[in-house]
Amino acid sequence: MISKKHLVEVAVDTEEGRVPLGIMNARQALALPDDLDVEISHPDHEPGNTDRFVQKDELRRHLDKR
Repeated sequence: MISKKHLVEVAVDTEEGRVPLGIMNARQALALPDDLDVEISHPDHEPGNTDRFVQKDELRRHLDKR
């Protein structure tokens, strides 16, 4: 299911593996500080239930296409 709000999961990679920070809309994820190194689930997949993650610049390009 694709959400009209483009919900995404935001996570960070640690030595122990990926740690989810939470689910938010894509615009909120893009507004996170650039010095925070995060991975964002692809907006075309269900957040929290996918292993496809993108960086902020790829998410921005994806949303600009819509």
